[in-house]
Formats: sequence, structure tokens, C-alpha cells
Amino acid sequence: MKISKAVITAGGWGTRFLPVTKAQPKELLPLVDKPLIQYAVEEAVACGLKEIIIVINPGKEAIQRYFEPSPELEQALKEKGKEGLLAQVKNISAMADFHFVLQEEPLGLGHAVMMAEEAVGDEPFALFLPDDIIEGKPSAMEQMLAIYERHGSSVVAVERVPREAISSYGIVDAREVEQRLYEVLGLVEKPHPDEAPSDLGIVGRYILMPQIFQALKNTEPGALGELQITDGMATLLKSQPVYAYEFQGKRHDVGNPLGFLKASIELALKREDMGPPLREFLESL
Repeated sequence: MKISKAVITAGGWGTRFLPVTKAQPKELLPLVDKPLIQYAVEEAVACGLKEIIIVINPGKEAIQRYFEPSPELEQALKEKGKEGLLAQVKNISAMADFHFVLQEEPLGLGHAVMMAEEAVGDEPFALFLPDDIIEGKPSAMEQMLAIYERHGSSVVAVERVPREAISSYGIVDAREVEQRLYEVLGLVEKPHPDEAPSDLGIVGRYILMPQIFQALKNTEPGALGELQITDGMATLLKSQPVYAYEFQGKRHDVGNPLGFLKASIELALKREDMGPPLREFLESL
């Protein structure tokens, strides 16, 4: 079945960005000149995924407002003759068919995915975590969709992580079946480096079969009562194959302030309008 839906999770408290996230959703913080979450939306749309389901927590309604039409603003821009800005504002809500799902409590990524079950229905879907910005042509998700079309199974994006970072990732136990593609034998959430089955860490792009919802329901929550998608996929693995794909591209971890700052600088340096003056400024420091 062809994939047409994307789920983007925008839950959590954004504690690493406090105090600003006390009032501002982390996903709307500007990365160069557009909100963090828009990068995930644009990647999904570029892959032909025109139905976007965004899971939000109470207090993050601003994300919904951002992707909805804004008639008053559009009229004001039109009256002022600011056609360029008007086109940009209109394009935001016109990019895709947006749906919003409320997760009452941030009880883990697996729980957030479960909240999207009704909106997704009985079909495979793509899952994006906006904390991971991945540069690449073709995009990471486009590469993964090609794997899905060949194998018809769930696919998770992985990359090799340094030993000292292993305990911060879900790690796969996997058997290589072709270059960059692995059959998943098991998954472990944040293992100690000495106990990790590999150095292949799961990052924020997934293609999931609809059976993941039942698998998550059959999975016990872990620490702090949170339900992790890694544990749900381990349950799913008992009934169907799962693949891990070592994508080609550059990942930026923008889930913490330093990573966010580094990504902002690196992405801005690649811009024709910003790159030269920014480079000159950095060299002057």
C-alpha cells in the first residue's frame, strides 16, 4: 500500500529549552528563518505525503494556529502590498492537509504515536521527530520510502553513534542484508555501552505498519510510566519483519540548545543571502 500520511510528534515539555518553552512551544522556535517543525513538514510534503497528523500537548495550540489560515494577517499584508510575505503566509497552510491530535499527558513517544491511531487508520505511515533535521538529496524519508516499496515492512532510520552517546539512543541488534540496510533482530532502549548489541542508533524517521498500534497496546510502559516506540517495535518484531536503514545525509540534533545553535549556524552558512556576511562575522570574532 502506498504511504500518504505522516505523523509528526510535538509533545513533551521542552525542558532543555526552559525557560523560553514555558510559553513558547519548542517546535516553533526559529531555526534560521522558519520554525523547527516546518522542516519536518516540508520533508514529508516533498515525499508526496500530503496528509500531516501533528500530535500536540495542551498548551501547544500555537502549533495548530501556525499551520491554519490567518485571514486577518493575509488581508493586512494584501492591503499593504506585501505580496511576497503574503505568498509565504498562504503557503504554510496550503502545504498539506493538516490534522491535529491532542495527547493529554506526555507519556512517551510510543504513547504519542498511539494517539494518532484514529487519524492514521489501518494503513502504513511515516513518523517524523522534529528534533532531528536531516539534510540530504534524496531526503532521508525518500530513501526510506524506496526501501518500504521493495520490502513492504516497517523501516527505521539509524546512524552509527559514538560509544559515549549509545546510552542516549535506542539501539538495534541487526544483520546486514545489503549495503546500508539491516534486518532488525532486536531493539534496546538506551542500553549501557557495554551491553549494547551494536552502535546503530535509531534517529527520528520511521515508516511503520499499522500493526504498530496493537503492538504498542500490548507493550508495558517503562520507566516513569512512559511508553517508548522502541519497545513497541520490539513487540511488533515478534510478528513481522522490521528493517533498519543507515540513511545518507547529515543529521542535526536540535533537541538541545547547543545542537540547535550549531544547526542554525551551519544551515545559515549554506544560504546565499546569509552565508557570506555570517562567515565574515564569525571570522571576526
